[in-house]
Amino acid sequence: MANRILLIEDEEKIARFVELELRHEGNEVEKAFDGREGLDKALSKDYDLILLDVMLPQLNGLEVLRRIRLEKDVPVILLTARDAVMDKVSGLDAGADDYITKPFAIEELLARIRVALKRRGKGAVETHQLTAHGVVLDEDRYEVTVNGEPVELTNREFELLRMLMRNKNIVLDREKLMNEVCGYDYIGETNIIDVYVRYLRTKIDDRYGIKLIQTIRGVGYVIKDN
Repeated sequence: MANRILLIEDEEKIARFVELELRHEGNEVEKAFDGREGLDKALSKDYDLILLDVMLPQLNGLEVLRRIRLEKDVPVILLTARDAVMDKVSGLDAGADDYITKPFAIEELLARIRVALKRRGKGAVETHQLTAHGVVLDEDRYEVTVNGEPVELTNREFELLRMLMRNKNIVLDREKLMNEVCGYDYIGETNIIDVYVRYLRTKIDDRYGIKLIQTIRGVGYVIKDN
């Protein structure tokens, strides 16, 4: 059964692009281009998930979210161009299930939608797996296997591996990886990604005799296709 998604986004080009991708995935999509229209639709109809831009005319996204939460428990993912930690904290405190910062990769948005729907008991039944060099990462079961043998990873090791496998053949710099894996508000060692890459290599590369994660000197890391 198709998921019904409400997209509240005032930038029409972004809204059209996201709508096409969501429909391609088999979802039903309705759009609203300002906060008041979006709020009216959110309260008058039932949706499986709402994608909500923060910077909206008429009524800003956080106010829309607060009013939705007074009446409904529908999953909400915020779309925001803001990088400030407090903006994201305010959104989560107001009841958002997740947030994604513009510009975003559509694959990441789709993955976050799947996770939000799964948390609420909706979405497709099939598993979503990423593969490379005999490594299989199951996003739904939160499991990793190599040649069919399970590998125990910490949460951050799993998220780092997932980020690299989602972006095969794309070199990701350390800052982007750190923001995605540790969060934009992370305060700690700047070489934390190098540490987790080393852990992954110990658990996967060294143990199974493969070369999974490649270092691009002075830039970051990449997983290339077989």
